[in-house]
Amino acid sequence: MSLVRVERTDAVVRVVLSRGGMHNALVPELLDALLATLAELKVDATCRAVILAADGPAFSIGGDMRRFRRERDGLRVYGNGLVGQLNEAILSLIDLPQPVVAAVNGIVTGGSIGLVLATDIVLLSPQAAFKAHYATAGFGPDGGWTALVGRLAGRRRAASALLLNRTVRAEEALAWGLASEIVAADALAERAADAARKIAAYPCGTMRASKRLLWGDREQLAADLEAERERFVELVAAPEALAGVDAFLRDFSAYPDSQDEEDAKC
Repeated sequence: MSLVRVERTDAVVRVVLSRGGMHNALVPELLDALLATLAELKVDATCRAVILAADGPAFSIGGDMRRFRRERDGLRVYGNGLVGQLNEAILSLIDLPQPVVAAVNGIVTGGSIGLVLATDIVLLSPQAAFKAHYATAGFGPDGGWTALVGRLAGRRRAASALLLNRTVRAEEALAWGLASEIVAADALAERAADAARKIAAYPCGTMRASKRLLWGDREQLAADLEAERERFVELVAAPEALAGVDAFLRDFSAYPDSQDEEDAKC
């Protein structure tokens, strides 16, 4: 089962998270596939712009809580590996020489926000929203909730999202600087393709230099993401987190009850 689908149209490559049956919840296999795809694109001279999108009603609901529950006896090892992969994916998107356009239709929760914020142009449908959910899960924030949200939106806004477990809806995300534009859901794919085609038509050197300079201090960002990983590992097997996993799976309706067979494939 392919968890990441790649579609090419001329100089534009569309990368699609395709674990839609589980709302693109993050598991090692999905992140491995994404990292392999990004590594190929980094050296692909025919690719001049990338679109990051996702199948299903959610862009991604963060780490797969069913997998966390299954890994209960080795959560620190599992969490360390998963967040390490996620950080690598975030930095790989930033390091990708081609500009990346994110097309986000639906909820983005937990660490999956980093995959969105590591892109260069972020297009949201009106239904898109960001939510941390660490307060309910009992985990430490990962995926850039402190490293990226704080940089883009400011510390006070990041604190309100994390400490109050607020849902940041599309209009607010735009006002906070977490998005570039809001686009009607039925026009989102075409608007992303149009933006990517425009980037691909401009001088390649200019596009790549602009992206690199805009990201600034990459090493500090990497250090901040590593600090998130360390704190995540500290907390992931604590009693509050173990209880949080159970409560999250009991209460969070985004997890359908009939996905055991889907889970078994991953």
